[in-house]
Amino acid sequence: MSTSTGSSRRVLEKGPSGWLAAPALVFFLLFAIIPLFGVLFLSFTKWDGLGEIKLDGLSSWTTVLTDPVTGNALWVTAKIMFFSFIVQAPISLLLGVFTSASQKYRAALAVLYFVPLLLSSAAVAIAYKALLDPNFGLGPGLGLPFLAQDWLGNSDLVLFVVVFVIAWQFVPFHTLIYQGGVRQIPASLYEAAQIDGAGRVQQFFAITLPQLKYTIITSSTLMVVGSLAYFDLVFVLTGGGPGYSTRLLPLHMYLTGFKANDMGAASALGVILVVIGLALALLLQRLGGKNRNASQLEGA
Repeated sequence: MSTSTGSSRRVLEKGPSGWLAAPALVFFLLFAIIPLFGVLFLSFTKWDGLGEIKLDGLSSWTTVLTDPVTGNALWVTAKIMFFSFIVQAPISLLLGVFTSASQKYRAALAVLYFVPLLLSSAAVAIAYKALLDPNFGLGPGLGLPFLAQDWLGNSDLVLFVVVFVIAWQFVPFHTLIYQGGVRQIPASLYEAAQIDGAGRVQQFFAITLPQLKYTIITSSTLMVVGSLAYFDLVFVLTGGGPGYSTRLLPLHMYLTGFKANDMGAASALGVILVVIGLALALLLQRLGGKNRNASQLEGA
């Protein structure tokens, strides 16, 4: 064996050089880690966003943690996170399995499913705000009294309207994830199951779901952690109202910083948001087990 061949084999065994990740790490350091420490520093200051920054100890944290609006924002965020997950997860999974087949009509439907991905959250919010207008929206236009009610002005209904709009926009994204996951499952597994007499439902629960374990964890992580970033859609659709009905944590942070001109308290809210997001992401990733990066097909 020549020296060059031996060195090439050692490179293949060790994998690609860690230096390949250096550019991404530099950008992550500059645009994520350093700003995060900046926000942490600002949370211990008093600043209106324009004047002098003054150290103020734990005053901003005390204000945030004792403010009932913060507790309500956390509760609203938790409800949106929960309801959006239980709506998006099963629909995305079933649509992903359905569109993964090779029939042409399913491919055509998949294209229609993915149209919302092409639209910005602000555009989606503006469109739904117009459609749900009780005076000039879809209900009065079609003469349907049920749709003519004040969906965005009723505190009992508005949260579920927000969840519906979120699901309408983001279900296609998770459908795409599941579609790719299903297409990675070897056809031999389904062929063996058919030989054993297993039906479609049995194949789904015995083969598809177990093989999608890590895909489900990835999608769930994006759904749950992504619930902490529904600022633009909610801001344009409801503005956090009526009252505080849809004032979720990122929106509360924005209004505290740029409306109340209290950047110290807003920074404290930002730190809380980051901590919650990291905790949820780590918790969901732990569900995948220590060897979650290993192939799902091992031993198949």
